[in-house]
Amino acid sequence: MSEGPSIVLAGGGTAGHINPMLAIAREIQDLSPDARIMMVGTENSMEARLVPAAGYDIRFIPRVPMPRRPHPSALKFPAKFASSLKEAKRILTDVKADVVVGVGGYVCTPMYLAAQALGIPVVIHEANAKPGLANRVGALRAKFVGTAFANTPIRHGQHVGMPMREAIENLDRDARREAARENLGLDAHLPTLVVTGGSLGAQSMNETVSKIYPRLGEWGFQMLHITGRDKVVRDEQGNEVTAENYHQVEFITSMEDVYAAADLMVVRSGAATVSEVAAVGLPAIFVPLPIGNGEQALNARSLVDATAGIMINDSEFTPEWFLANVPVLMNDRQRLRDMAQKSYAQGIRNAAHTMAQQVLKVAE
Repeated sequence: MSEGPSIVLAGGGTAGHINPMLAIAREIQDLSPDARIMMVGTENSMEARLVPAAGYDIRFIPRVPMPRRPHPSALKFPAKFASSLKEAKRILTDVKADVVVGVGGYVCTPMYLAAQALGIPVVIHEANAKPGLANRVGALRAKFVGTAFANTPIRHGQHVGMPMREAIENLDRDARREAARENLGLDAHLPTLVVTGGSLGAQSMNETVSKIYPRLGEWGFQMLHITGRDKVVRDEQGNEVTAENYHQVEFITSMEDVYAAADLMVVRSGAATVSEVAAVGLPAIFVPLPIGNGEQALNARSLVDATAGIMINDSEFTPEWFLANVPVLMNDRQRLRDMAQKSYAQGIRNAAHTMAQQVLKVAE
């Protein structure tokens, strides 16, 4: 009996890269159970924890950020990159790779170049509306380039959507709403606002929530505030704050429960968040993280243009803006229904399947 295709998936650094990579891998396994899968990342990284936890083998190459400006450390870049490229070639040779699948991150540039040197085809998924450097380089000779967003400016890009977990792709919010709220310790019957800036980008949003949470009892809805690790809202004595209809938690792994519980979300606009919000049909207020190359504002643009979401600059997401806008929207049930329908219409729920099909086609 012949072995299945050998597929190497590379990416990491953030959950926005790792989660699509894992979703593609799971779909490859479903379509081709005998496929051999190896993942490649960098040590002491998020993927070093999440990939083994998901049941996949992972190998590492040195992390070598591309110099963006003159700096003494740039003098060491050529030697470090050569070492990373050498290890990438070793991995691809060891596993007899038939195809390399890249999702972005520092690890991808040497993997793409190693694949090219060895004559191994490359498939890419670009998650952001503004592509990263590694994927722009890889896309020049890739066999297939899938994008999460339409009109992403990357060579050979085809709009496929964002690969995501099946539990989110197939989420029925209406059917799961009450149970999800109970799972999260919320009132099963009370309209629910969820505010989260994610694990890294929550601080300014948390500061606004810390000023308005005592008034939640006036508005007839509850708030689930996901603060991020070690970012709990505390009073002047250092105690975790409490108030009527206010619930805070540092981190939640079951985002399908969060999406099912919510009537409205206030979120950053990372690519995965924007794509998942649309896939499940949720109204959202997007507060783009004000760092990086501006990709977060671009990620949410299509939902905002479709009036499925609202965008507010981080500097403008103040207690005053919240008080003037959020309670009114939370109590406008018709507008929330309209936004939800428009959001769902923008969602793509089969991206992992599409990407897996393309990977296996190229591997042949």
